[in-house]
Amino acid sequence: MFRPRVLGNGLQRLVQAGGRRTYVTDADVESARRYCYTQLQTSDYDAHLIRRFVPPPVQDTYAALRALNLELVRLPELVSNPTIGTLRMKFWQESIDNTFADRPPREPICILLSKGLKELEERAGTGTKKSIKYWISRLISTRERHMDNRPFTSLSSLEDYGENTYSTLMYATLASLPMRSMNVDHLASHIGKACGIVAVLRGIPVLAAPPRPVKTPSGMDAPATREPTLLLPLDIMAEEGVKEEEVFRKGPGAAGLQDAVFKVATRANDHLITAREMLKKLKAGEDAGHEFEHQGEGEHFYMEETDTARDIRRSFGVLLEAIPAAQYLENLEKANFDPFTVKSGGWKLPWRIWQALSKERL
Repeated sequence: MFRPRVLGNGLQRLVQAGGRRTYVTDADVESARRYCYTQLQTSDYDAHLIRRFVPPPVQDTYAALRALNLELVRLPELVSNPTIGTLRMKFWQESIDNTFADRPPREPICILLSKGLKELEERAGTGTKKSIKYWISRLISTRERHMDNRPFTSLSSLEDYGENTYSTLMYATLASLPMRSMNVDHLASHIGKACGIVAVLRGIPVLAAPPRPVKTPSGMDAPATREPTLLLPLDIMAEEGVKEEEVFRKGPGAAGLQDAVFKVATRANDHLITAREMLKKLKAGEDAGHEFEHQGEGEHFYMEETDTARDIRRSFGVLLEAIPAAQYLENLEKANFDPFTVKSGGWKLPWRIWQALSKERL
């Protein structure tokens, strides 16, 4: 499928599609599905595995959401100045707006998302679309705020980032079921925060290294689009005496790096432990044990109590995001908290995801 560029044809197509409905064929949907599935398989293997275990009615929506997240994550690597980055973010927000207005641009992610929204409307009416749009818009705005790859000021701000990205992706997927359950959202909040922290730890070897040289069509070296960066929270780096320049030069040999990674990883693990303890209590018919701190924010409002055990069964495929995060933290511990030498999940990850689903355990 032709993917419109953000500058030039991409914006022109978006404007043309803005005032009328676009006609999407079954072939367009199939092409969009192949594109999104391929993106996950090649660039987000964890999501590629989990997609197979989320409830079948939302697998396409899940793939579209995760492919959108990939597009947004890549932008800092692809743009040469903030203005272009802002334009691309504006493109995505307007594309989402048009998709929810039943005018999806000729863009694979939007076409597949539109297909999922139509099926959701057939299953449950239009009431939950507002929630999904809210969560996607929050994802885009958060990614835009972090385009410059500045370090997080504190561990708390890193948790907020996880809440506004990975937890938010889970909220959007849950709303697509549709599912509005405070207890399930509460579980997703802790899991998403852990996933956000893990994503930052995984990115250390990539972002701290010099960018790969890129050749222009004439064979000349293109200017670098970014400088090396380290996204670990500044308060943790200060406590452990970590200096960015040393990490850029020495990598894992930088003083204090492994101690700082240990502290950050511990917070991610704490969220996963909390989610596991909550899950046990909720399945036993008990209270979660603590209040949901985000209740009443955004789309976190709940009109009536629901059957928690049934909600967990319906949504458990979405909660499986905890499994890759947990395995990464285990492998990081085995590597003595050196993010440069962590081994991949390998064949064990699909097995662990299936086992977690069959036993309903995180």
